[in-house]
Amino acid sequence: MKRDSPAEQGEFDLGGVRWPRPFRIRRLGHFGLNVADPERSKDFYCRLLGFRISDPLDFTPRLPEDKRGKVGPTIGYFARHGTDHHSFVFFPRGAYAAVNAWAAKPQGTVNQITWQVGSLQEISDAFDWFTKRGKPIRRAGRDLPGSNWHFYPPDPEGHTNELYYGIEQVGWDGYSKPREMYGVRYAKPPQLPHKSELAEVLDATAQGIPIEKVARPFKIVRHGPVRLFVENMEAMLAFYRDDLGFTVTEEVEYQGHRCVFLRANTEHHCMALYPLALRDELGLSAHTTLMSFGLQMGSYRQLRDAVTFLKGQGAEIKYLPSELFPGIDYCAFAIDPDGFAFQLYYYMEQIGWDGKPRPASQRPKIDNARWPESAPARSDTYLGEPFLGPLG
Repeated sequence: MKRDSPAEQGEFDLGGVRWPRPFRIRRLGHFGLNVADPERSKDFYCRLLGFRISDPLDFTPRLPEDKRGKVGPTIGYFARHGTDHHSFVFFPRGAYAAVNAWAAKPQGTVNQITWQVGSLQEISDAFDWFTKRGKPIRRAGRDLPGSNWHFYPPDPEGHTNELYYGIEQVGWDGYSKPREMYGVRYAKPPQLPHKSELAEVLDATAQGIPIEKVARPFKIVRHGPVRLFVENMEAMLAFYRDDLGFTVTEEVEYQGHRCVFLRANTEHHCMALYPLALRDELGLSAHTTLMSFGLQMGSYRQLRDAVTFLKGQGAEIKYLPSELFPGIDYCAFAIDPDGFAFQLYYYMEQIGWDGKPRPASQRPKIDNARWPESAPARSDTYLGEPFLGPLG
């Protein structure tokens, strides 16, 4: 008797494992925003938050002739916090909307939400799977800079998601350190604080990058989660749960609003969906459906220092109710020049083999207006995806 293939049974061979779809998202890869003036935004993202520019991108060649010189800034940037070529991009909204009409909508302020899968085979099979099921795809192929293979399926409300495999890795200058930098030999750990590795490189090469001239007392070690305000919760939940394959970790009700938290890996959530009606109640920008984009600091002390540093540089800091962020304890929101909110935090609850989050009764009560000098340890403090690099 002929047996149905795994795919015919509603299962796929994913690296030798039977799986309900032909891909599995491993993590948030990168995230992007369309901003009014990338040069103005660069000061906030790079000098203050610490992203480093990997490459610029000039949209002028993509513009129709009748739009050139009429859409404002045309140069955007790929930026990174680690070794991936880019983990964050910010493009000129006027130029971007001139070639992508959907970008003129509030949802279009989110340039892309990008998810990494485990192999190039998964990209190929996922593209076929989306296509055969009649799901829209904005484009597919391979992009430079970054060298990532990908395709772009939008969610039901127009936010562009990207599934990709592989991305160019960037070293401190693309080479190993020259021997001339080995002037000091350490036989024991140095006295702290010690200058950062970046500062050593800048001193040694005598080449300064303007965006690095302000020393920051913190380091971004992980990005995400992405939080969206949505009009149709059921349709959006179906896309992220059923099409992309995320798992619903938890739902909470906040003042009558249903909020849903989804995960791709062991973190409590990498994506969160909130009703659009909540946006005004929280006092967040009305020109975007992005509630916030998360930036994890290297430690609780770094989180506290980041808030102090950003306030000292004149950045607006907001605090929102902790009930909206299960799985995260202390956090604050830095507001950029366009009104986008960046969630600063240090701790993310991790989910174990049974797939269950920590019961709410076992989570500490958090008052984001009153932070203690030190935070209590939990079994999963400092766990999750490690940052491969120095924290300074």
